[in-house]
Amino acid sequence: MSEIFFPDLYVNGIRDITAGLLEKNRIRGLILDIDNTLVPNHVADADENAVEWIGKMKAAGYKLCIVSNASKKRVVRFNDTLQLNAVHRAMKPGTKAFLKAGRVMGIGNESIAVVGDQIFTDVYGGNRAGMFTILVHPIDKRESKLVRFKRIFEKRVLRQYSEWSKKNGIY
Repeated sequence: MSEIFFPDLYVNGIRDITAGLLEKNRIRGLILDIDNTLVPNHVADADENAVEWIGKMKAAGYKLCIVSNASKKRVVRFNDTLQLNAVHRAMKPGTKAFLKAGRVMGIGNESIAVVGDQIFTDVYGGNRAGMFTILVHPIDKRESKLVRFKRIFEKRVLRQYSEWSKKNGIY
């Protein structure tokens, strides 16, 4: 399996992404997925956990941008309290929206981390755009049939990633 599907980091959730971790990896900006990354799919608005973590990242000086395949209505409502730059209907894993987010934030791709819960959209697209990728465990098991189907193949990639990361001393 190609390493193009492997994240640079794999963490439990957004709270595991700290300023220290980002600093260590020379990250200055974050591209954030919404569904099952910041909140469960069925949650329309940014919850306290997302608002607090995003506030900490902003306070630490990081630039943030939402990049989501969701509709404009979904992204606008979710972003109402956050007031971040946002790209809806991003068509991930295409790179166009990732590159647009980088331009909006005014940061080079090598200094941006893509944070998401899906290998075949967030990680694959971020890697293709030349960005650092952080895979988070999905928040909620309730997902569409399409996403559940893709998770079958993600498990295979994650097994290979686990073997590869052990072999390369990455944990």
